[in-house]
Amino acid sequence: MIAVLRLGHRPERDKRITTHVCLVARAFGADGVYVVGKIDRQLLAAVERVVENWGGPFWVKFIENPFGLLREWKSAGGKIIHLTMYGLPLSKVLPSLPKSNSILIVIGGEKVPPRYYSESDFNVGIGNQPHSEVAALAICLDRISERAWENKVFENARLVIRPSERGKEIVETGGKKKPF
Repeated sequence: MIAVLRLGHRPERDKRITTHVCLVARAFGADGVYVVGKIDRQLLAAVERVVENWGGPFWVKFIENPFGLLREWKSAGGKIIHLTMYGLPLSKVLPSLPKSNSILIVIGGEKVPPRYYSESDFNVGIGNQPHSEVAALAICLDRISERAWENKVFENARLVIRPSERGKEIVETGGKKKPF
């Protein structure tokens, strides 16, 4: 199980970024996203539409107590990766990640409280320059999954893209597996 913990969602400011966090998490193999912040029904509806059209399973849950989630995750034997530009390079951390454990990837929005640095098993920097948490999440999930997301088939997809060198081809499947 791989999940993402998105800190500090502010609907009036972060709706596109948090939506992109969810889209990237889903496409790159995470099972779901926990969101800390005010419940955003528009975000939930947008993700539900994506799952309905493009397949799942995938979930989004709003939570109030992120440190409770961190404690539960660790007590169940899971590992916590905090993505921060101040952390160790992902290439140095990857060999330490057990393949069988659950992974919770923590990404911030606004300034991340210092407690997340100490509560996490790994503080990982995807580059040590300012950049988007969406980009960092995509790279982290790509490396953790060893690019397994490239061949992932989503259950109950109503729409799939047929890859082509030129143009756009979307195929309606009726909720079945890939038609090609």
